[in-house]
Amino acid sequence: MRIVVVGAGAVGSYLASRLALEGQDVVLVDSNPARAAEAQAEIDCMVVTGNGASATVLREAGLTDVDLLIAVTSADAINVLACHAANTLGIPRKVARIEDAELKAEVANLGVDLIIDPGEAAARELLTLVKSGAVAELVEFADGRLLLVGAYVSPASPLVGKRLADVGSSEDERNWLVVAVIRHGNTLIPRGATTIELHDHVVMMARANRISEAYELLGIRDRAAQKVLILGGTRLARITAALLADNKISTTIIDGDRDRCRLIAEEIPNVVTVCGDPTDPKVLLSEGVRSTDSVLALSGWDGDNLLGSLVAKELGAGEAIARFMNTDFVGILGGAGLDATVSARLSAANEILRFVRRGVIYSVATFTDSDAEAIELAVGPKSPAIGKTLIELNPPPTMIIGGIQRGDEAFVPRGNTVIEEGDHLIVIAQPDAIAAAESLSG
Repeated sequence: MRIVVVGAGAVGSYLASRLALEGQDVVLVDSNPARAAEAQAEIDCMVVTGNGASATVLREAGLTDVDLLIAVTSADAINVLACHAANTLGIPRKVARIEDAELKAEVANLGVDLIIDPGEAAARELLTLVKSGAVAELVEFADGRLLLVGAYVSPASPLVGKRLADVGSSEDERNWLVVAVIRHGNTLIPRGATTIELHDHVVMMARANRISEAYELLGIRDRAAQKVLILGGTRLARITAALLADNKISTTIIDGDRDRCRLIAEEIPNVVTVCGDPTDPKVLLSEGVRSTDSVLALSGWDGDNLLGSLVAKELGAGEAIARFMNTDFVGILGGAGLDATVSARLSAANEILRFVRRGVIYSVATFTDSDAEAIELAVGPKSPAIGKTLIELNPPPTMIIGGIQRGDEAFVPRGNTVIEEGDHLIVIAQPDAIAAAESLSG
């Protein structure tokens, strides 16, 4: 697939890098020469310096025979114009990053296939985390019969210091499988000899009716939050607060700007708004941080979010989730006293990746701090996997089959499990193994 990405900022560079690693034909366009040069040095793809919203620039760069255009600059208007240019050139599929409500309606008239708002994407992710207990992610597969659950391993976890082969019951009796271990930003597809360390981000596949076993192994609770404190009054904080309130979750926003607090109180009347320093222990204690299930640090300053989260945890908050603008922090700070991390930019990019995967793949889950993906695909009649056991498939080391749906049955497979035609496979793969995963569909 040939894909043009307009905008070499955090979202665009991340997308171009991920797609290029998979072997997609990616062209990255940015009008800033310095940013374009930086992208060219770091990403294995073609980089064009120019206005990606101009049909003339795209045509002169030879970008007329393109399958998909993704416009993700930080300016809504440029993204709208880029989609208009794509229409002019006959590019069939278009994705646009838009925050302004009126512009969303305009770009929809251009036949855009996906409109993505980073703030809304991150808010939906936060709602899922808050409703799922102290987890870093929770995703349904196989019509809800299998769950992908991830968390930072706490001292209470029986996994700490043990090899996976030595944990729990025999392999044939297990209802769970560890499918990824993310450590200091590096992703491991684990094997039996893998030893789990404190604060590892561990991702497990488990049968939905036995999910309590996975929670117990991870050392976390499975109770949805009823009381939430949000630190900061940013757009993401306001979107998230409104979403939580709509879901009947008691929510309080703490922000230090009096004028902004007044606007928030008018905009979201069913949310308590407090004017004060969100990193001040006295302020947090006065707002009942000790009885709070979840603290979401969503200011626009990474340092404040980290500090506020750590202070809240030390004061007794149930869980702390921090938002980071610098996406590099997401992979290395998770687990350092935090229960989860979010990035609006990465949330947006991951929603776009899920859209790009549509076709032979039924569903996709991505991870904020990892380049791995979990994909669900069907085994077609021409699949080379039919009749083979998982051991005989000999998948690449960066790929693992974590779950199978077979008719009305869904289970966690073993090495001697034989693949059958019509099976739905849930495969966890890093970018270099995505093509191998897709080939299983036949």
